Amino acid sequence: MAVVELTKDNFEETVTKNGFVVVDFWAPWCAPCRNFAPIYEQVSELREGIVFGKVNTEEEQELAMHFRIRSIPTLMILRDQIIIHSEAGMMPQPAFEELLDRAAGVDMDQVRAKIAEQQSSGQA
Repeated sequence: MAVVELTKDNFEETVTKNGFVVVDFWAPWCAPCRNFAPIYEQVSELREGIVFGKVNTEEEQELAMHFRIRSIPTLMILRDQIIIHSEAGMMPQPAFEELLDRAAGVDMDQVRAKIAEQQSSGQA
């Protein structure tokens, strides 16, 4: 599947309509971002059932601010509209694929229960 360019206009719809979304926050001037791009593209072609998106932080400053992106590249994984991973820095392909495997194995019912528990106790 091709990588989707995410903007403030299509971000919410993309996340809402897809259960597993990986987002790469990047900028054209960022050397680590340019180095990670081919890895990201290659893995996106290998993985079924995952939407891979990219947010150009130069053009989409509002999105970058909303997600408090302070360093790029930042990789964010959302499952069922919940951020389950967010980390700055590039990674080699094997580590990226292992991260996706772990993310796929997350029990989202447990995540939702934990969020509900935190919200009911005022920790959210």
